[in-house]
Amino acid sequence: MGQSAEFGKFLKVMRARLSPEDAGAQESSGARRVPGLRREEVARLSGVSTDYYTRLEQGRNIHPSKAVLESVARALRLDAGEQAHMMDLLEHCAGSAGNPGPVQKVRPALRQLLDAVGDVPAMVLGRRADVLAGNRMAHLLFTDFTSLPAAERNLTRWIILDPMAGQLFRDWKTVAAEAVGALRMDVGRHPNDPQTNQLVGELAVHSEHFRQWWAGHRVTSRSAGTVRLHHPVVGDLELNFETLSLPDDPDQMLRIYSAKAGSPSSDALTLLNFGEAAAAAVPEAEPQPARPDGN
Repeated sequence: MGQSAEFGKFLKVMRARLSPEDAGAQESSGARRVPGLRREEVARLSGVSTDYYTRLEQGRNIHPSKAVLESVARALRLDAGEQAHMMDLLEHCAGSAGNPGPVQKVRPALRQLLDAVGDVPAMVLGRRADVLAGNRMAHLLFTDFTSLPAAERNLTRWIILDPMAGQLFRDWKTVAAEAVGALRMDVGRHPNDPQTNQLVGELAVHSEHFRQWWAGHRVTSRSAGTVRLHHPVVGDLELNFETLSLPDDPDQMLRIYSAKAGSPSSDALTLLNFGEAAAAAVPEAEPQPARPDGN
């Protein structure tokens, strides 16, 4: 299936999620057999013919103008991330399996930077959210990715499939769904990548949640925010994260987690950093109920 077909599928899913009231469309006559807007309603809101919009959804080999794409994005109420993904799907069109990209490497100076910010967790993420490097605090907070097989050193895979991640993230479903949305965006920029296809296939086989989120074509590009954790050693934390794209390689990102100065979360990070001796003095945390994921 070519990427033009993925472009059409994305439009169809975005159309299905909108009601006429949400889109500001005048109700069409006749009973609705499917949820969401009809093609003719999107076409009318976009200022194009129904036949033209139908060919867009069918993934035909046509070349819409920027003005038309912007009109379609407005009609479908796409946010900035969704519109960027739509453009990626159209621009990076490919009909056959791609070749594996070059192996991503972390510059020595960047590894030194990770160690220099050793009081807070920091990691370098690559394509597909592969964990390319991380400092000691990142390993203590999440997991030691360097101890995993190379094919498993992926943050999205760990979040969705590892039971420890299900216990660590207090808002697991939100975090996992956003990770899937970020993977969707990566697929749009790099279509038909063999490693990505393998990862998507593995997650689809083992996680019902992933299958549902992937079918929804949700995309996410949140580069900053807050994450709530329950760590088995130091208890509850609320950390801010910032994700910075690296100018020498836009497919590498530096992600740093931090806590507000003087907060209990900051104290917990300090305790985690202090090591096993300090952790041994902390009363053992009560076991948390298992996440009802079933995977």
